[in-house]
Amino acid sequence: MILVLFIILIIYVISISLLIGGFFNVKKYRNQGLKPKTSFTVIVPFRNEEENLPHLLKSFSNLNYPTDLFEVILVDDNSKEKFKISSFKFQVSVIDNIRVSNSPKKDAILTAIQKVKTDWVITTDADCIVQENWLLTFDNYIQENNVSMLAGAVSYQCENSFLHHFQQLDLTSLQGATIGSFGLKKAFMCNGANFAYKKFLFEKLNGFDGNNKIASGDDVFLLQKAVEQFSDKVHYLKAKDAIVSTKPTENWKSLFHQRVRWASKTSSYKSIFGKCLGVIVFFGNLSFVLGFLFLLFGTLSYPLFVMFAFFKFITDFVLLYITNRFLTKSRIKSLILSSLLYPFFSSAVALYSLFGSYEWKGRKFRS
Repeated sequence: MILVLFIILIIYVISISLLIGGFFNVKKYRNQGLKPKTSFTVIVPFRNEEENLPHLLKSFSNLNYPTDLFEVILVDDNSKEKFKISSFKFQVSVIDNIRVSNSPKKDAILTAIQKVKTDWVITTDADCIVQENWLLTFDNYIQENNVSMLAGAVSYQCENSFLHHFQQLDLTSLQGATIGSFGLKKAFMCNGANFAYKKFLFEKLNGFDGNNKIASGDDVFLLQKAVEQFSDKVHYLKAKDAIVSTKPTENWKSLFHQRVRWASKTSSYKSIFGKCLGVIVFFGNLSFVLGFLFLLFGTLSYPLFVMFAFFKFITDFVLLYITNRFLTKSRIKSLILSSLLYPFFSSAVALYSLFGSYEWKGRKFRS
């Protein structure tokens, strides 16, 4: 059994090392000061977000982008109270979500798409904040590259708490894997809080057909369909000015359910690479948990466990470090404690996602 754990470790280290190489293959981008040309519709699905939406809309007001080249569609998914819009220089409207599937968010995007008149759609979440050059950076990249879909980065607005630091480390690992997979030309993951695509491409891919029974995945399934058919037109925008910041969850229960929701779609991936990587990461974390248990029961010696933990930690740290340097200006906090807890948390999420249910926006869904 101990031999199996170390074989898993070797496979894990090789896989993460490949992602590290892929991360460097994606070149950093800065907008070139080109005159804006691209027309965008920003789609924001929301449910009971009266506290967060004003902050998002304020960040839209601060965009360094011509107001006649973008509009905002807020899609209300059965909120308890109707959100009232103040006056803005840019065009913004609120529409009601039309439910046709098991996925409220996909339905919201599909509802909004019917009203989109611009060439490009860009989605974000109600609890996000965008930077002033967000759209300008997307526009400049689009002008310089022949693309139909662009994935962008997401980071957390963290306060000084262990829960927030833990979430930042978790999100950083996901962002690192995302960028690394793009660099390996095996893209399988993105974040719908910062995701752009041509309306024409959405229609060409028949939108969310084929996966609308799954509650989440408005981003990854569409990405994987695009990669399967138009891989050369799908890029990652590795630009600091295009990073969107979002709020971390405020308690461990919400975090657990959020991660279960994210993990539940893995089994439905079309990407073989994505499925294999998911399995490798799961067993890499589970082997750490089992190694710790073997240590407690005296089956595994202390030096062997320390060696196992050391190689896993160093490999993870390299990916986390380079990704964190791109995402934030601060260093990784609570790294040691988070790294020790993470394998237990991740393994529990993965196992629970196979059989359990989760809560999302006040509703219950099956994994």
